[in-house]
Amino acid sequence: MGDLSFGTIMLGIVFGSLGAGYFIYGKKQDDWITLITGIVLCIFPYFFANIWLLLVVGSALAAVPFIARKWL
Repeated sequence: MGDLSFGTIMLGIVFGSLGAGYFIYGKKQDDWITLITGIVLCIFPYFFANIWLLLVVGSALAAVPFIARKWL
């Protein structure tokens, strides 16, 4: 495991909370892209200990529903 600093823990909480919100919104609106993105956002912080990688991957995942909405 890597270095679990305060920053990585806080980013994990932020992205996990955002994922929970995406999950609830996706379930209520019957939007499977937002629902799956929410699940992934809740789970992925457990696999990354590098703060920069966590920030980049989390930000990219948080943008998925907005990008998918423009394309689909």
